[in-house]
Amino acid sequence: MSSPMIPHRGTVLAFDYGLARTGIAQGELETRIAMPLAVLESTDESFFFSAIASLLAEWHPVLLVVGRPGENQEHAFGLRCERFARRLHGRHRLPVVLVDESLSSCLAERQLVEIGRRDWRHRKPVRDALAASVILQSFFDGAPWRDALASKEPA
Repeated sequence: MSSPMIPHRGTVLAFDYGLARTGIAQGELETRIAMPLAVLESTDESFFFSAIASLLAEWHPVLLVVGRPGENQEHAFGLRCERFARRLHGRHRLPVVLVDESLSSCLAERQLVEIGRRDWRHRKPVRDALAASVILQSFFDGAPWRDALASKEPA
C-alpha cells in the first residue's frame, strides 16, 4: 500500500488487530481525540468482516488506521497486520494507514488499572478497544501528516 491521501475532515476508525479479538476506536480529524468504540471477535472471519462492514456503514469513516507491531516485534504477526490492512482497503476502498502499535496494549492495561479495574477479567473485555484508541491517538499526536494537512487548510 502506498501512502494514502489524508482527508482534511471526517471520522477515522482504528484497529488493534488480534487473532482472537480486535479492538476498534473512533476519532475525528478535526478534534484529533480518539475514543474506544468496540471489540470484535476475530476468530470467525465471515462474522468479523461483516461486523466491520456494519461499523463502517454506521460511522462513514474517511480513513482507517491499523496498528502494526514495531520493528523489534514478531515478524509474522506484523505481516498478518499488513494483510488485514490490505484486506480492509480492498473490501472498502478507503485509505488505510499502518501505525506502530508498540506498547499500546500495555498502556491500555495501565490506564485500566489506574481507573480502578484491578481484576484482569474486568479489563479484558475493554482492553483491546482502549489499545485501538491508544494507536489512533498516537496517529493523531505524532503523525507527520499534521504539517502537510495544516498547510492545505483553507485560509
